[in-house]
Amino acid sequence: MTANWTKPRRFDRNLIVIGGGAAGLVSSYIAAMTKAKVTLIEAERMGGDCLNTGCIPSKTLLKSAKVAHQVSDAARFGIAASVSGIDFPMVIRRVRDAITTIEPNDSVERYSGLGVECLQGYARFVDPWTVEIAGNDGSSQRLTSRAFVIATGAAPVVPPLPGIESSGYLTSETLWDAMAQRAQAPKRLVILGGGPIGCELAQAFQRLGSEVTLVEMAEQLLLKEDSEAGAIITQCLQKDGVGVLTGHKAVRFDGKTLTVEKGGEHTTLAFDDIIIATGRRARITGFGLEELGLVENGRLQVDPYLRTRIPHILVAGDVAGNQQLTHGASHEAWYAAVNALAQPFKRFRADYRFLPRVTYTDPEVASVGLSEEQAKEQDVAYEVTRYDIAHLDRAIAEDETGGFVKILTPPGKDSILGATIVAAHAGEMIAEIVLAMRHGLTLGKLMAASHSYPTWNEANKFVAGQYRLARKPERLQRLAQRWFDWLRH
Repeated sequence: MTANWTKPRRFDRNLIVIGGGAAGLVSSYIAAMTKAKVTLIEAERMGGDCLNTGCIPSKTLLKSAKVAHQVSDAARFGIAASVSGIDFPMVIRRVRDAITTIEPNDSVERYSGLGVECLQGYARFVDPWTVEIAGNDGSSQRLTSRAFVIATGAAPVVPPLPGIESSGYLTSETLWDAMAQRAQAPKRLVILGGGPIGCELAQAFQRLGSEVTLVEMAEQLLLKEDSEAGAIITQCLQKDGVGVLTGHKAVRFDGKTLTVEKGGEHTTLAFDDIIIATGRRARITGFGLEELGLVENGRLQVDPYLRTRIPHILVAGDVAGNQQLTHGASHEAWYAAVNALAQPFKRFRADYRFLPRVTYTDPEVASVGLSEEQAKEQDVAYEVTRYDIAHLDRAIAEDETGGFVKILTPPGKDSILGATIVAAHAGEMIAEIVLAMRHGLTLGKLMAASHSYPTWNEANKFVAGQYRLARKPERLQRLAQRWFDWLRH
């Protein structure tokens, strides 16, 4: 792959990282901690999508929406209260304040202090060892490096529907600046796409006063999750007032209306705003990657060690296309940075088996490992053990009884193949399951661990108890009964 270029005799850097989101920041940090000479290049805002347009703004919005919902629902807790009004500009200011508070952790100043050279500008490969950097200040320079990590993230996919360009559509990236100009939440809001982003935003805006319609082409929301989890979230969104249209395909736009189709029948949806949440596509254009022969069918070709076809150019985060999770980006960044710096002496295969994912609806959906659907697709034999959150004392006390914990195990064994949790605090609860899977702990060991009472994590202990209960040693119990009967005589 590199035969047509001349390799430099000396290098300016040990590692150059392109992209200042989660994957880029972690890669740079690791390089700096090993005392490698590292340069991080970011064209826009440090912190990437997660800080500026993704995780942090959306979770901040979700919190305001949940508070509004709790106040409006306070009567069932014996509290006389009502929502007299929502200060939407204040809600959006909270979003901005949260970003501003976290920004220093991801800033140029912090990473410069750690030993990372931070450059603001656009990087483009000239050859496999050289990038040309067009600085935001108008400067230009070239740098060589022994290794690179591509961490350029992903951008929202906008489907090429007729009329979409004149619809005024928003995405997860443009949404926040648009909402900052509004005195109130959109009156009629359509969200196209029923994945995690679409479901979270649908619930949030409905609770903040919008009339939301959520359109999903598949027959289930949260298609990557357990089908029962998707069904519960559908019911919860509908209970909040969201119109959920699954199995509907977007056909065309006509100004501020969207036509959708199901089974040959067309429905027209009028909207004031529409958010496109139909997925994200890796950012790979404009960096010279095509000229290096690293792009095929619109994707970077990456091996299990996160190396491209040119082994000293590695990839991490959304651009790698393996997952689109901030903690997943950090996870990949470790492998990419270490493999870049340790070659040719050592390499580590990226391991995704224990990577959890969470959708922050109310209730939350968290999962790790295999779902039932995935086990069937992969022809993996499994057994299911389930515990309903309705039986959990803490859930009853807080009146948050919807959901379940579902564990998949191999037939006849209590090792864990995967788990799905639907509960108010599923995102926190899944960590214990991840830890158990990562270190090979069985359900028996999970059940043996003491859990504080009453807590949400007790559900993990109880599902392990359900597993044991379903496999109680009946022959031994009969012998014990005979023994105790004999002792009484």
